Amino acid sequence: MDFLFNINIQFYILSYLVGGIPFGLLLAKLFTGKDIRESGSGSIGATNVLRVLKESDPKLAKKLAISTVVLDALKGIILLLIGKLIGLSIETLWAIAIFAVIGHCYSPYLKFEGGKGVATGAGVLFVMLPIETLIAFGTWFIVGKVLKISSLSSLLALCALIISSFIIHPDIEGIKTHAPIFIIAFVIVYKHIPNIIRLFQGKESKVI
Repeated sequence: MDFLFNINIQFYILSYLVGGIPFGLLLAKLFTGKDIRESGSGSIGATNVLRVLKESDPKLAKKLAISTVVLDALKGIILLLIGKLIGLSIETLWAIAIFAVIGHCYSPYLKFEGGKGVATGAGVLFVMLPIETLIAFGTWFIVGKVLKISSLSSLLALCALIISSFIIHPDIEGIKTHAPIFIIAFVIVYKHIPNIIRLFQGKESKVI
């Protein structure tokens, strides 16, 4: 068990456990008593918080959805900033980012169910690739305003981030590979498969 005393391993475990905190579920239960997993898409993310709660209290739904986005993003951001502060390697930081997203999508507190990983992914990628993440955010905002479909805007934003990362950082500093980005992207896309199917069927709900 000596490996547990390795600071990298400790951060990997911590990032998974912190990433798994289901803020959307907790906020909705705390302020409304509702289990958002039982309605809408069944996800614990901000979109489903808004979708499930907006009919009973639109103002509260928006506040809780925004709070969920911020808290889900901070789950990865705080750990990465701490890791940078104490001098962890770039390889370790990227692994922390990946584990935070996996934790959110496959929470140990929810029998390995979870959210879509968008907010947490955006948070960790903003720390690691701020310019590309801002481009992705701009894409998300524009597509969301025009089409008002959360899943589609998120997926297109992810595409924008990947493409811009190859243009701005053809060789990712310290690791010389885009593999961590693709791992995060794969997890997010995989969690969006039901949404993608509904998009092709023309049945995806408009939320944003």
